[in-house]
Amino acid sequence: MKITKGSQKLINLIKKFEGCKLEAYKCPAGIPTIGYGSTLYANGQRIKLGDKITQQEADKLLLDTLSTYELFVDANTRDDINQSQFDALVDFAYNCGNGNLKSSTLLKKVNENPLNPTIKDEFMKWTRANGKVMNGLINRRKAEVEVYFS
Repeated sequence: MKITKGSQKLINLIKKFEGCKLEAYKCPAGIPTIGYGSTLYANGQRIKLGDKITQQEADKLLLDTLSTYELFVDANTRDDINQSQFDALVDFAYNCGNGNLKSSTLLKKVNENPLNPTIKDEFMKWTRANGKVMNGLINRRKAEVEVYFS
């Protein structure tokens, strides 16, 4: 069965690593962000410093934002990846961006052989923000690897 939607495991992973902030802030990469790491509202408008949302709006924004990444991963991966692999790749795209996933060796290896054990190494290459290794990104990549191979 072709997987096209993330599971609750994906939502929990995003919530764990993004946290939820109801007032806009700059992420480690310097981009205005709100809720669970959203940089855009559902209408495509950019988040601005000073913006505020409710918890209900943050939860809805997460689901709205997630659909963009689910569609991308679905369109750019082979049809036989499993739910755990899909979830890990969507979390990666949510955090690093669709463009980075598209041009990555990670995606190339997944599409060649989703069971390739060196896929772990490809996740772990993405631990920097603005050129600096970030412990939070190391932990997130490890969690994505764990989900991917579960």
